[in-house]
Amino acid sequence: MSKHHDTTQQQQQQKKLSRPHRRRCLLTVVALLILVLVLSIIALVLALTVFKPKQPRTQIQSVKVDGFAHRLSFPTIDFQLNITLDLQILVENRNHASFKHGTGKSFLLYQGNQVGDADIYPGLILARGSTTLPCRLTLQVDKLAEDLTRLIRDVLGGKLVMETRTQIPGRVNFLGIFNKHIQATSECRFTIGFPDMKVQNQECKNKAKL
Repeated sequence: MSKHHDTTQQQQQQKKLSRPHRRRCLLTVVALLILVLVLSIIALVLALTVFKPKQPRTQIQSVKVDGFAHRLSFPTIDFQLNITLDLQILVENRNHASFKHGTGKSFLLYQGNQVGDADIYPGLILARGSTTLPCRLTLQVDKLAEDLTRLIRDVLGGKLVMETRTQIPGRVNFLGIFNKHIQATSECRFTIGFPDMKVQNQECKNKAKL
């Protein structure tokens, strides 16, 4: 009887001791779950705000006619034209992370047809920073067989409307861990006046493919 009584007391004491232990374990588990939930919410908010990739803003900062030569002779029409454009392309990185871009490409278009192209050197734009990329484009008259008559008319009329399409591929790196590939594209339309050879106006549109 005494042994049975002692065993019962030991079991009761073990139960009393195990209750606080179980309570502490339960509180620890709940605290960990709350911590994980809070961290998940913070990560989600950051992913939707600070770490959400934003398209770099690309536009032509300035256009300068660097070289120009033309000749039109009769009675046999012989038209020669050489126009070299120096473009300063402004790229703004709106991300809270650096934007590392590879070799870009800029195309010169007349009446929707490509008449010249040039490479843009790779580089790095810091978070929330910007840089100016030089680009030199030369009009290739040999690609204007179908639009040559219209080109002559535009030049003699004093206005030449042209377009540039610039593509800059790269990636945004967050915290040195997460990479997001982006291709920034800008399309600009501008008018060159004759004979002053100045850019009269320009309009640019920007877009990016994530």
